[in-house]
Amino acid sequence: MGVEEEFVLADAVTREAALVAEAVVEAAGRLAGDGHVVGEMALAQLETVSGVCSDARQLRTEVMRLRRCAARAARDSGCLLVACGTAPLGDPGPPPILDKPRYHAIATRFGTLVDQQCANACHVHVGVPDLEEAVQVVNHLRPWMPLLLALTANSPFCGGRDTEHASWRAMLWGRWPTAGPPPYLRSVDHYEQVVAALVDSGAAVDPAMLYWSVRPSRHVPTVEVRVADVLPDTEDTVAYALLVRAMVAAALTDVREGRPALPVEDTVLRAATWRAARDGMSGQALTLHLPGPHRNIPVWHLAEALMGHVQGHLRTAGDFDTVRRWLSRLRRHGTGAARQRAVYVRTERLEDVVDALAVAGPAHQGAGQVGCTVPS
Repeated sequence: MGVEEEFVLADAVTREAALVAEAVVEAAGRLAGDGHVVGEMALAQLETVSGVCSDARQLRTEVMRLRRCAARAARDSGCLLVACGTAPLGDPGPPPILDKPRYHAIATRFGTLVDQQCANACHVHVGVPDLEEAVQVVNHLRPWMPLLLALTANSPFCGGRDTEHASWRAMLWGRWPTAGPPPYLRSVDHYEQVVAALVDSGAAVDPAMLYWSVRPSRHVPTVEVRVADVLPDTEDTVAYALLVRAMVAAALTDVREGRPALPVEDTVLRAATWRAARDGMSGQALTLHLPGPHRNIPVWHLAEALMGHVQGHLRTAGDFDTVRRWLSRLRRHGTGAARQRAVYVRTERLEDVVDALAVAGPAHQGAGQVGCTVPS
């Protein structure tokens, strides 16, 4: 498995979005190693890219290392590295965007859709080498995507205001014509036909612009789950990634044992995704994982159903306690969105929200924490 995390850069004085990604990415790349810190669409944004990890300890070490390298580079440029799905303060757009031909092509074709696209997600890759199996795994995972969004919602504030959503990133990202839930894919051939049609239509510049919430990766042999906001801290990210890996393992078991995925309607999935983006874990959710008519249940009941579905795979991998503790913390303290709002209620300052989400660099590490050494 591997993890990609996107972050917003905020000025250390004003806490507003800082358009300095190019310098920070270059500096962070020297600390973290080639390809581990890259630019994204907006100049107030960067992405960390983990190496391939096999267990929770390795993943935790890698995620912490990359966060600290990027935070140190940001600090050296007068910025904070902020683990938030959107920029709480300031304006990260309109362009300039990162100066690469592909991004310029996207800006030319899609115009003002590029504005405000400092949308910071957490992407989890899980190895599934066979493409036919990967396509079928996507079918099994798609009904669970709204729940994963609800669990990871971490962007209630944007541009200085409360959006009244738990994940405004999901709403911003959902404007793209290829974003949102994937279709139910009958086969690899069907998948390739859909990809080709989207590119031919102009809705995607290339196949990498399929911004589905879960998809077979186009550049590595994985299933990539893309629905989550970037999470507040390392432990959140690790536990979430372990949950995703168990979900993929459970889906692979279903595929190999001939159990078909439920063909949930695209429009219903989109409605459930919006509900998750608005409410996070505080409301109701549709029972998309069950056959028959969908009904609303408390979203935490749905989370318990998911844990029941994957607990065997979590226990086999030794990850059950880590994921259970994470869900218990969410139940007690709320999602990232709820915790952001709690900070604002106490202080009435979005600057304090930004500070609460800032990733600590190596200067702040304590005993046992990982610095920016590039692994040999």
